[in-house]
Parts: sequence; structure tokens; C-alpha cells
Amino acid sequence: MPGTSVIGLQWGDEAKGKLVDLLTEDHDIVVRYAGGANAGHTVVSGDQTWKLSIIPSGILRDGVACVVTGGVVLDPAKVIEEMDGLEARGIGMEGKLRLSDRAHVVFPWHVVEDRLLDGSLSGGRAIGTTGRGIGPCYRDKVGRALAIRLGDLTRPDFRAKVEHVVDFKNRLFASWPTGTAAPLDAAAIHAHYAAYAARLAPFVGDTTAFLLDAVEAGRRVLFEGAQGALLDIDHGTFPFVTSSNSSGVGVSSGSGVPGRWIDRVIGVVKAYSTRPRRRSCCS
Repeated sequence: MPGTSVIGLQWGDEAKGKLVDLLTEDHDIVVRYAGGANAGHTVVSGDQTWKLSIIPSGILRDGVACVVTGGVVLDPAKVIEEMDGLEARGIGMEGKLRLSDRAHVVFPWHVVEDRLLDGSLSGGRAIGTTGRGIGPCYRDKVGRALAIRLGDLTRPDFRAKVEHVVDFKNRLFASWPTGTAAPLDAAAIHAHYAAYAARLAPFVGDTTAFLLDAVEAGRRVLFEGAQGALLDIDHGTFPFVTSSNSSGVGVSSGSGVPGRWIDRVIGVVKAYSTRPRRRSCCS
């Protein structure tokens, strides 16, 4: 069985990234399967420090494929920012990075919703979001009608989708009693995201098929957990949790790889348990 999963067993600050980096040399593929740009890994190699948020840390090693699956909500601007930073330091992306066409995309309206909604729907208590639009993006994913996936950005009806969503969100924000937001500009948003799509197009495809073919061929796959088990939307310390299944149960649903291919799960803890009190502990 070729699959190994690394899961944080607390609130996501257990230094999983170090362990993932050490294990990467024994694997062919590293997979990010849940969460968004709120979850980050810091890897120190020699005198260099690398901070990664969406792209798996396996990108730092030659001969390792890095996959971001449909279970992730993806902010294209953040991905491109990471890519540019890596390439500026000599880390190539071509042939190494794969992004799922099924990954749901974070848009400006999700960031606005994050700001307006945190606290207002929980009795005035701030849930503790990062303000990066991740929770609202997952909300639209489940709601379906207003969701846009990465593969949609290159389809002929993309502009019409953006205009439809912007019209709805502007009316929603205008009626919201707890805050005001400047009207969204559908044409500007479309232009920005069309440019993002053009940059990312060479890396976008069906990651589910890629991973299923890989495990059936016996390739060694490392699943890189985001955040921690106690932030799991279903099994964590609700409502102060993230928006995805960040415990071990999320590996298969997020990646599309059945559990029969995952024969080793490594839980990471730290010696003492803390819960960050800062606003950015969740998504």
C-alpha cells in the first residue's frame, strides 16, 4: 500500500510541515487535499526558510509531483504569488505542480462575506476566521448555485457566471445590517480572474484520475494535512473550527483516493496543548 497521511492532532500548530518535508524524500507525490490559504507550512533547509500556504512542501524537492486537489478552496492570486516566489528562488513549477479543475475558487465577494459575517451569525461572538474568504467559499460550494470552480475560469460562460454572482452578492451586501461594503465590479473581477486562469492553465487538470492511476501503479503518495483534527468541521471543537474536514476523515473525500490505498496515518502532537486566542486561528 503506497499511501501515508500526516495529520495534526491538535489545533494545527504542531509543526507538521517539518515531518512532511522529512517524509517527502521517501515518496513520489505530495498531496494537499483540504483547506485554503489559511493553512501554512514553514520549512527550514540549511540557511533558507520557505513559507508555503497552498503549494505542498514537496515542491522543494526534485522528482516529486505536487498535487492540490478538489477538496481545497483555491485563491488564484495567492497560488501565483507562491509560484512567483518559488521561481524567483530557483524552484521550477513545470512538470511538478498539478491543480484540480474541481477546486472551488475564492473570489473577492468571499472576503467581503468573511468580514461581514464573522460574529454576526454566532450570537455576536467572533468565530475566529482569517478573513481570507475560505469559509464563505466552502459555503458556496455546498450551496452549489453560486459556486465557481477552477475549471470554470476558462469556459465560455465564465463572465456570465461572475456577473450573476456579483449581482446577487451586491444585493446581499447592500441589505446587510452589520456593515457596509463597496459594490463589486463584475467586469474588473472577470478581467483579473481571466488573467489568473491563463497563468495557471498549464497546471490545471483532473487530479483525481492522476492520483488513482498513481496509487494503482504503486507510486508512493504522501497526504499533507492542513490545520488539525480539533479544527475539523464535523469532529472538532465546533463552532470554533475550520470549514473542512481537517482530521484524517478528510483525506479520501478531499483527494478522491479511497482509504484502502492509505496504509499509514501519522498523527502529530506537541508536548503541551494550546489554542491560539488570536482572531486567525480558523478559516
